[in-house]
Amino acid sequence: MSETAAPVTAPNRPAAPSKRPPGLWATGWKKFSRNPFAMTGLVILLFFVVISLLAPLIAPHDPARGDMMLPNLPAGSEGYWLGTDELGRDILSRLLYSGRISLLVGFSVAIGTVIIGTVIGAVSGYFGGWIDTVFMRFVDVMNAIPLLFLNILVLAIFKAEFYYMILILALTGWMGVARLVRGTFLQLREMQYVEAARAIGVSNGGIIIRHLLRNATAPIIVNATLMVGGAILSESALSYLGLGVQMPDTSWGLMLSNAQEFMLVDPLQAVYPGMCILIVVLSVNFIGDGLRDALDPRKKTVKPRRRLGK
Repeated sequence: MSETAAPVTAPNRPAAPSKRPPGLWATGWKKFSRNPFAMTGLVILLFFVVISLLAPLIAPHDPARGDMMLPNLPAGSEGYWLGTDELGRDILSRLLYSGRISLLVGFSVAIGTVIIGTVIGAVSGYFGGWIDTVFMRFVDVMNAIPLLFLNILVLAIFKAEFYYMILILALTGWMGVARLVRGTFLQLREMQYVEAARAIGVSNGGIIIRHLLRNATAPIIVNATLMVGGAILSESALSYLGLGVQMPDTSWGLMLSNAQEFMLVDPLQAVYPGMCILIVVLSVNFIGDGLRDALDPRKKTVKPRRRLGK
C-alpha cells in the first residue's frame, strides 16, 4: 500500500501591520491644499509677511526721512517708484515698514484674545453652575458695550501707544472665543473618555488641558485666523483717528490718515495702504474659510475628476 503524503502546510507568516489612518491635521492639510482660494490667500499672506520682515533690506529709503524739496511726487518718479508723501518721504518704504506694524498688531491681538477667551470659556464650560453663569453674564455685558468707543476712550485717557493699543484690543475682543470654547466644552465634557478620566483620578486641570482642549483646538485655530483680519481693521481705524500708531512709527492706517488731506492732489497716497489692508484681510479670510472647511470632519475630500483618454 502506498503511504499517504502528509499535507503541506504553508509557513506561518507574520501579519502585515495595519496602515495607520491619517490624523486630523494630515487630512486637514490635504483638504486645505486642494482649496484654491485658501492656498492663494496663504501665499499672499506669506508674501506680505516676508517683505515686511525684510523691509530694512528691501526698502530703498528711510521711511521716516523726508525731503521737503520733493513733496507729493507722482508714482514713477526717479528714485521713488510709488512717489512721495506730503513730507517728501518714500511711499514704498513706508508701505513696507507699515506692514510690520499692522501684521504684528493683527497676530498679537489674535493670540491675546485666543488665550483670554480660551481660559474663560474652558473654565465656564467645564465647571458650569454659578461659574458659568457669572462668566457668561460678564460676556453679555462686554458685548453690550460699543467696543470702538471704549477703545477710543481708553487710549485717549491713557496714552496712544502701540503696546497699549494691542492690550486694549486683546482685552475687548475675547468674547467670541469664550463663547465658542464654552459651547465646545459643554459638548465634550459629557463624552465617555472624560468620564473614564475622572474615574481613574485625573485632575480637572489634566482633563481640560490633555483631553478637552486638544479636541477643541481646530475651531479655536479657525476663529483665531479670522480674528487677525479684524484686528488689522481695528488698528487701521484707531490709527486713522490718530489714536493708534504714533510717529515716527507708521502703519497702513496711519498712512491713510495722513493721505486724507491730499486726496485731491494725489489720491494714490490713500489707495496704496488701502489696497494693502484690503488684500491682507481678504487673504486672511480666505485662509480662515479654508481651515474651517478642512478641519470639519463632516466634509469629505473632493477628488478631482480625471478626463478619460480618447
